[in-house]
Amino acid sequence: MNALTFPILRLLADGKFHSGEAIARHFHVSRATVWNALQYAGQLGVEIFSVPGRGYKLPQPVTLLDAQTISGALDEYGTSLHVEVHDHLASTNSYLMQNIGTARHATCVAANLQTGGRGRRGRSWHAGLGASLTFSVLWRFQCGASALSGLSLAAGIALMRSLHGLGMTGTQLKWPNDVLIGRKKLAGILIELQGDMEGPSTAVIGMGINLNLPDKLKQQIDQPVTDLASLLNGELNPNHLLAALLKHLADVLTAFEQGGFAALRDEWTQHHAYHEKDVRMLMPDGREIHGVVKGITEDGSLLVATAAGMQRFISGEISLRGT
Repeated sequence: MNALTFPILRLLADGKFHSGEAIARHFHVSRATVWNALQYAGQLGVEIFSVPGRGYKLPQPVTLLDAQTISGALDEYGTSLHVEVHDHLASTNSYLMQNIGTARHATCVAANLQTGGRGRRGRSWHAGLGASLTFSVLWRFQCGASALSGLSLAAGIALMRSLHGLGMTGTQLKWPNDVLIGRKKLAGILIELQGDMEGPSTAVIGMGINLNLPDKLKQQIDQPVTDLASLLNGELNPNHLLAALLKHLADVLTAFEQGGFAALRDEWTQHHAYHEKDVRMLMPDGREIHGVVKGITEDGSLLVATAAGMQRFISGEISLRGT
């Protein structure tokens, strides 16, 4: 890690040109040192324009995450939620899983740049600088892992409440863990658990929301996607969005602790993109099962009316598609 890379990126976050000489003078280093730091940024996948006589700039202005700003927007939730912001992590989920024994309950870890993010079924989550909001929350439960069925669906409700707060009432949930606009993916959730099936357990709840995806990044994604910049008028501060999400997530997880997914099922169903719709289930063995979605059970399983009768599906390695 080059210690100067992200301080320079913060300087470039205004989207304007900064000469190498001015950057070097600002940090009291040589122009060669600046060049090396920006070369490292390029290795991380950060695109930087370099124009002789003008200097360096990012393709567009970027609002970087700041722990103090996020914490200040948490209001009364700030006493119970702990926020960490890292310049660069491979994966916020992996970071918390590696520190699961020492991390505080209700810790949120966010990254300005995540380079090894993961989704369900072995997929990658592509997240360039300023392109996505990527974070994970560690939550300790007194119940066992067996009682946490439906947790990813519950987390989806927190996403929906936050997006509705932005006026985005057209967002929908896709079982078990995606947020869609039409047929395009806007956000996703990845849950990882550790603990006994019957005893105390810990969940790491990872979320990724597309903020402003450049065309180059969209081409690397193997499904239709959209982002908030395409859907909202005006600028969106990711610090305020993350604070709102954390407050809604704390409320949802408290309700989940008290009543399980059953307490949230009706709200989730209201937002399901495929409720009472024709779907096809892609099974791990390559089979396809066609049917009509009829609802969600109290443990978060999907109920589908098929040619063989009513069937229940748990998420696992199943992929849901519309027809």
